[in-house]
Formats: sequence, structure tokens, C-alpha cells
Amino acid sequence: MSPSTPSPSRARSWPLLAAAAACLISFAAFWVAQRVAHVNMLDVMVYRAEAETLRAGGDLYAMRATSANLAMTYPPFAAVLFLPLPLVGVPLMRTLSTAGNLLLVVALVRLSLQLVRPALASPARRADLWRTTLWVAAVVVWCEPVWTTLRYGQINLLVAVAVLWDFTRREGSRWAGLGIGLATAVKLTPGLFVVLLLAAGLLLWRRDRGMNQWLRTALTATGTFLVTTLAMAVALPADSKTFWTRTLFETGRVGHAEETANQSLSGVLARLMHTDAPGLWWLAAAVLLGGAAMALAVRAAVRGDKAVAVVVTAFAALMVSPISWSHHWVWCVPLLVLLYDRTRAWRVTGAVALAFASFALWWVPHDPGRPELDQNAGQMLLSAVYPLTALAVFAGYALALRRSRRTATPEVPRQRVAVRERQAVAKE
Repeated sequence: MSPSTPSPSRARSWPLLAAAAACLISFAAFWVAQRVAHVNMLDVMVYRAEAETLRAGGDLYAMRATSANLAMTYPPFAAVLFLPLPLVGVPLMRTLSTAGNLLLVVALVRLSLQLVRPALASPARRADLWRTTLWVAAVVVWCEPVWTTLRYGQINLLVAVAVLWDFTRREGSRWAGLGIGLATAVKLTPGLFVVLLLAAGLLLWRRDRGMNQWLRTALTATGTFLVTTLAMAVALPADSKTFWTRTLFETGRVGHAEETANQSLSGVLARLMHTDAPGLWWLAAAVLLGGAAMALAVRAAVRGDKAVAVVVTAFAALMVSPISWSHHWVWCVPLLVLLYDRTRAWRVTGAVALAFASFALWWVPHDPGRPELDQNAGQMLLSAVYPLTALAVFAGYALALRRSRRTATPEVPRQRVAVRERQAVAKE
């Protein structure tokens, strides 16, 4: 080998170094853009106030924080997780929050790739996995749900990573379910993944008459959630009672349903009906849509398509929740990975990516005067961009299933059918 010829190991390392450089440049530009935009990181300030209230022995659900007078809306266990926040000053806390969330973007992309393509996790493909992870992370950090998560200092990326960590564990792992259980104890919506695990696990158990990974993970997640919640009931009895008997049912405490940031089915109906309380209309639509989506997810799980099952369940949870702020939709990251892997069509993936990167929902009036109650048809379409995208994904998958069933069923030649019919008539 001549001195001018690069070694194979160096030749292989250059693509990974290029991906790392691109990711670092993108993240640095993102950081600068957020500082230029003077992001207030409002939610991490609320988390800090919750931790301070807990340290002082105050009432978590009577607390109000920041100039927006925001209240605590999570179960008590969340405040315990936030206890380290007051240990540092506010500027350093904001810096650490941003840095941590950027690392979680990388973790979310990596786990999404492992979910969709498990073979990438093998030692032989690890360099490919990291190279793809860094390139994708450099791009998806700019989509609206991720931008807004970092803008507020939210925990959505942490919750999504905890859930995906469970679904990418090796077969037979004792720890699978721990992440979902803890995520549900912090924020209740991940509990729908437990429903998926239980339904798929029971169907597979009935078919195979044996324990399976879905059922094991469901039991671990349920046990983790119950143990954590009971521990909080012992450690914080008053706060636990307040949350589980009163705060849980006060959906208006989170915000107004019609706000354009609310990208759930409830928000769409509130804006469509020009009301802040869609009531039974939302309940009926949520039951129908949630039931249909979960049927698709469970069917995918039983067929062994874990990636589709997880993504459909995530989007179902976002759709049926009374409030799903736009930053909750960080699940667009595994969706985009899945779409490109399955379709290999840039037009499809690009159209969905555009929906999440366009910031279209913010193009409509959304000041504190609640103009969303008087939206016209065009504004309603823009402020429903995420739910409409989710509906398109559900419909596309359902149509793909229908086409696959048709192609999988062999057609009986017409001549043979006619012969059988004549024989049947002769016997009669």
C-alpha cells in the first residue's frame, strides 16, 4: 500500500466524521437561533418552581409559577424528578436543559433507527447506525415539535426516549417496561403503550400458549407504574390525593382546548365548533378514532411489525388526549424514519416532513384574546396540520393492509369455478 493511499479504516471513518461535523454545526446554529429568538424556556422554570415547592413542603397543586401563572399538571412523581433543578442557577439550568435536550434528539433518532431497522444495532453495523443517526439528527432538530420542546425546556424528548428504549431492548430483557412505567408515572399519556403491550401480549399468548416479550414488558411497565405511584402516595399523600381525585379531571387547568398549539382531536373540534368545550362530540370521536387506531397498532404488533405498532400508538395517544401541545409531537421523528424506510419515496416522506417543519399552525392568529374561536376554514386547516397528517398516516396504513390482503389471496381461475358450479347444480 503506497503512502498516499488511505487505509481502509481511515476511509471508513471519514463518513462518520463528516456526519458528526454536520450534526455539530447544525446544533450550534440551532443554539444560536434559539438565543437570537430570546426563548424563555417557560416550562423548565415551572419545573424548577415545582421542585422548590416540594423542598419547602408546600402544596404542589396550589403553586403558580412564572408571569404566565402556570400550575403543575403532572403526577407528583414528576416533581421528585425535578428536585436537582434548583441546585444550579437559572442561566446554567437553561444551558444544561438545552444541551440535554440536544443529546436526547440524538438518542431519539438512534432508537428510532433501531426500532425500524433492528439489524443496525449489530456490532458490524454500528458505524452505519451512528453515521445515519447524526445526519438525521442534524435535520430533524429544526422541525417545529423539537424546536418548541427546546424553546420551553420541555420533557417530551425524555418521555419518547424512555418509551423507545423499552421497545428496542433485546428479546427476554428484564428491564424492558421500566421506561414506559416511569414515563407513565410522570406523564399519563404513555399509558396507552401499556394497552398496546397487554392487548398484543394476550393475543400472542392465546395463539402460542406461552409467555411472550409483549406480555413481559406490559407486566414490568404496569408494575413499575404502580410501585412508583404507591411510593408517591406514601411519601406525598396530600399531593397524591389532590392529583388523583381532582387535578387529573381538570383539563382546563392545562389551557384552553381551542388554542392553536393544541394539536389533538379535541383542539380541532373546539376550533371547528367555535367553542372551548367540544364535550361529547370529542368523546365520541376520540373513542372511534382511538379504537380504530389501536386496532391497527395491535394488528401490526401481532404480525411482528413492532415499528408500525409503536408509531401508530404514539399518534393515537396524541390524537385522543384532551390537550396535545405541538411540542408533544416529537414522535414525528420515528414516523419520518419509518416512512422513508418503508416507502423509499422522498415525495411521501418529504410531504410529512414539511408538515412538521413548516410551523404552519403558527401562521394563524393566536394571541391571548383567543382568536382561535373565530377561525375561518383556511385557518382551521392550518391549525389542524398535525392531526390531519396523523389521519393521513392511519388511512395510508389501512389502505396498504387492504392491498396486501388482496395480493396475498390467490385468485381461483374462472374456468375451474364454473366447472365446480356446474357440478354442484348437477348434484342438486
